[in-house]
Amino acid sequence: MLSRVAERQIRRMAALTSTLLFATAEALAQQEQARGSRRIVVSIPDCKLAILESGKVVRIYPTAVGAVGSPSPAGKYTIVTRLTEPTWYGKGKIVGPGKNNPLGTRWLGLSVLGYGIHGTNAPASIGHNASHGCIRMRNRDVEELFAMVSVGDEVELYGQRSPELDAIFGVETAAAGTQ
Repeated sequence: MLSRVAERQIRRMAALTSTLLFATAEALAQQEQARGSRRIVVSIPDCKLAILESGKVVRIYPTAVGAVGSPSPAGKYTIVTRLTEPTWYGKGKIVGPGKNNPLGTRWLGLSVLGYGIHGTNAPASIGHNASHGCIRMRNRDVEELFAMVSVGDEVELYGQRSPELDAIFGVETAAAGTQ
């Protein structure tokens, strides 16, 4: 048999544990709700990326997207990794952080293996279909984006214009992209 003191201690511990579990669950739910309100939308035809918070455009960036022979994969993904000063691994070649690194200063890995949003050592490629399928950004732009996003944020890559993309990027951009 437990003494009354021991019973009280057990009840207090159970109450404290319940309170901590409830607070943790509530914090996780709030974090999930905040995460669900942030999206990254990429228009492959426009070579542009928009970050949206609660459905409103926060910022639009120019990008480079996949070349004809290595197109960017349209679809809905999530950010699964975030790296500062990444290392690039190519066929038989490794390039560490620095000015020669094709990934630039940041890497946001997507849930589709081998693809991501990253900086570049070739800023003249921005605005063109020039990558191996990744979304390239100027280093200063990807650094700004990197500070705004988290692992788990949604990333949507669209291969064709739609009314939603017209609303985000503007109809003028769509007309310019078809010339």
